Amino acid sequence: MRATLEQAAQQLSLDLSPAQIDQLLAYLALLQKWNKVYNLTAVRDPAQMLSHHLVDSLSAIPPLLRHGSPARLMDVGAGGGLPGVVIAICCPGTDVTCVDAVAKKATFIQQVAAELKLPNLHGVHSRVEQLAAEPFGVITSRAFASLLDFTTLTRQHLAPGAVWLAMKGQHPADEIAALPGDVAVFHVEQLNVPGLDAQRCIVWMKPQ
Repeated sequence: MRATLEQAAQQLSLDLSPAQIDQLLAYLALLQKWNKVYNLTAVRDPAQMLSHHLVDSLSAIPPLLRHGSPARLMDVGAGGGLPGVVIAICCPGTDVTCVDAVAKKATFIQQVAAELKLPNLHGVHSRVEQLAAEPFGVITSRAFASLLDFTTLTRQHLAPGAVWLAMKGQHPADEIAALPGDVAVFHVEQLNVPGLDAQRCIVWMKPQ
């Protein structure tokens, strides 16, 4: 498992320390443990969890770093913490808030933050449209909602100059077409996820 993760990080040109690899593997172990009780993800097989969740989320880190690591990032509909926990581990300078409407999922993320000693990771139980928080430089989601719902529900939380980063499977042409005129898609970035034979992309958006 460790060798697979290290190889994936190398293929993604991510310079992760042994301690960060340890944290990612510890997070995966917690996800497996809590999943038995909390049903955090439908994927049960540890190897699939590694490829479909952990490495899939890791693939968003290089684009995020190229854009410029934000001081504050919100992961909406975070579920078991993907990609928010992975971002918090790989980008220790970014304060990551994982928001989920399901209390047990937010509780799990708080547990991850405590066990892995991640002061930059926070799990918040709230509907995002009702959340009271300081604005964020990047708002991300992975399998949360349509682009229209994602941008509509979170727009109030964008800092000046902030962007949305939506992780998607195939190019979501229909969802992009449904966006209002005041949301600009400035880049659709294809992702190559090591060990995963599936289409993945990031839709970058900003208000205009």
